Amino acid sequence: SMIEEIYQEFGYLDVLVNNASIDSDQDFELKTKNDFMKTLEVNLVGTYLVSKKIGLKMLERKKGTIINISSTNGIDTPYPESIDYDASKAGVISLTHNLANYFAPYIRVNTICPGWINTDMNKDLDEDFIKEELDKILLGRFAEPSEIANLAYFLGTDKASYINDSIIRIDGGVKRWVMS
Repeated sequence: SMIEEIYQEFGYLDVLVNNASIDSDQDFELKTKNDFMKTLEVNLVGTYLVSKKIGLKMLERKKGTIINISSTNGIDTPYPESIDYDASKAGVISLTHNLANYFAPYIRVNTICPGWINTDMNKDLDEDFIKEELDKILLGRFAEPSEIANLAYFLGTDKASYINDSIIRIDGGVKRWVMS
């Protein structure tokens, strides 16, 4: 119904940002199939369904941009407590490659992979864990949501007209070695 309302009111959509996501961190041994499937359903299947429905409408106009929000967890920063989240975000990256190929040359499809962000999802993290994670980030802080939004905004403009099928990491830089 959301998609129908958008098209009834505006007639078309130029940019889709797939940003819906859930995470249910818990010990690997305690995570159930239902926990795993719920995360995949929201993070991956939801992205697929909305991209398909809107992407096909964009294809009719031969114009549009789809921006998926994944995570560095989908690339190379897995955590056993978030195995379902990590798998779903890796799936979003794979989905991006497939959609970019399917919708080419008319619709650009890219993925943003943020690292840690100051969001409600992360507000209750243990202070010691936060310190450990901050020590891994070259900029020494979590991103602000606006920093991720600025990248999404750019990707939706004509200034990014030659960026397609790209996986863009935005994580403040990761320490690769310790300097003494």
